[in-house]
Amino acid sequence: MGTYETTELDHKAINWCISNGIKIAPFAKKPGEWYIDITVNNKTNRSPHVYGKDVVWEKIYEYYRYYYEKYFRDSK
Repeated sequence: MGTYETTELDHKAINWCISNGIKIAPFAKKPGEWYIDITVNNKTNRSPHVYGKDVVWEKIYEYYRYYYEKYFRDSK
């Protein structure tokens, strides 16, 4: 799998999401290709798109930031 350099916001987002029942992880389709599974309150949905090794981690953190901003920041 490729690499992604996380930011401070990424760390805040992933910690908040995991503490609040939101988990996001790659799911291998075949070597070099992944779906992304998003679990919210024990209900898992799989992305319709397949991601390559160059973007899968970037996309996972993008989803974590999305949920963090949607639920945490909007609640303030």
